[in-house]
Amino acid sequence: MTDLILTPNIDNADDFYAGLLSVHEGLDPAQSDALNARLVLVLANHIGNSEVLAQALDAAALKGR
Repeated sequence: MTDLILTPNIDNADDFYAGLLSVHEGLDPAQSDALNARLVLVLANHIGNSEVLAQALDAAALKGR
């Protein structure tokens, strides 16, 4: 079993965050939500491990409460 990594693990995290903000520029809320949904699906496909994805869903649900 592979575990979800919850500690910082992104090279150049500030650059990624700036790029994320950049792709949202000029979008209305519905377009921004759709972009986020597509990004989640692209990254989920890249991860490709249903156990890790289930852990990610649980982690995201807990952090949002």
